[in-house]
Amino acid sequence: MKNAIIEATGKYVPERIIKNQYFNDYFGEDVDSWLRANVHIYERRWCSEGESTADLCEKAAQQALQRAGLTADKINLLIVATDTPEYVSPSTAAIVQHRLGATKAGTFDLNAACAGFVTALDVASKYILSDERYEYVLIIGAYAMSKHLNPDDKKTVTLFADGAGAVILRGIEESEKRGVCATELISQGQYFDWMGIYGGGAKIPLTEGVLQNRDHQLKFLKRFPAELNPDMWTAMTHNLCKRLNIEPQDIDQFLMTQININSIWQTMDRLNLPHDRAHTIMHHNGYTGSAAIPIALNDALELGKIKRGDWLFFIGSGGGLAFASAAVKF
Repeated sequence: MKNAIIEATGKYVPERIIKNQYFNDYFGEDVDSWLRANVHIYERRWCSEGESTADLCEKAAQQALQRAGLTADKINLLIVATDTPEYVSPSTAAIVQHRLGATKAGTFDLNAACAGFVTALDVASKYILSDERYEYVLIIGAYAMSKHLNPDDKKTVTLFADGAGAVILRGIEESEKRGVCATELISQGQYFDWMGIYGGGAKIPLTEGVLQNRDHQLKFLKRFPAELNPDMWTAMTHNLCKRLNIEPQDIDQFLMTQININSIWQTMDRLNLPHDRAHTIMHHNGYTGSAAIPIALNDALELGKIKRGDWLFFIGSGGGLAFASAAVKF
């Protein structure tokens, strides 16, 4: 039985630390208390002036390769999941492939916003299952949203941050079923114009007027229903459990989109599970979008919260709206 297992992980976050006090000083009010009480963010990492998405990807990938004991030329496919790419074109994945020396890897970027990493996990596992030529696939969730923030928009600039998380999937054949066991992708496209970066594409090319209106920066245009993520995440959990003939209580760790800790806790409450069953990393990393879930996975592994044989559920949601879930027997 062939399947795609998680061989190794890696992460990188920029060295530049932005503490909540920075925003207290900038806005001239107590922003820190609200951030701590409501979203549990105490600090975040932002790229330095000369640092960008490909740099984050490269360093996270190097750590994953080292931990896997692999040279880059063993990678057959490299997928970068991001909505903050190095360029509109060419792909960030092509740049990272060149820098790593992954000379035998095909490449492409995948944009499902903050659901991108879990979507890439789904895609990568299917490559491994369907074609024997794909033994090792490197997936990187990357985010450099600090480059697209309006410094005067308190709703966004205080939350979003930068980083990258990398996972190497390996195709193996064994009698015991493990690896990526079930996935689900769902979209609710009616929310496409509620949040995003709308300038710089074909619809709204960059012009002086676009720059003045800050359409090249991240904007929240409408307030999302508070129950949307808990509703979707709970339903997706039950969907995967039903397919695998397991119960939510059998899941050892949830790795979920990290923008709102209350949404995570509400989901755990609905599933009758303790809050610590969902590992969180926003406290010192801020919200790292498509990088948040692989960074959380890497962190949980380093802390010893995950062991071989555990059931892991990955659940991501992002602008679009896109939702993605994956059940992995680690």
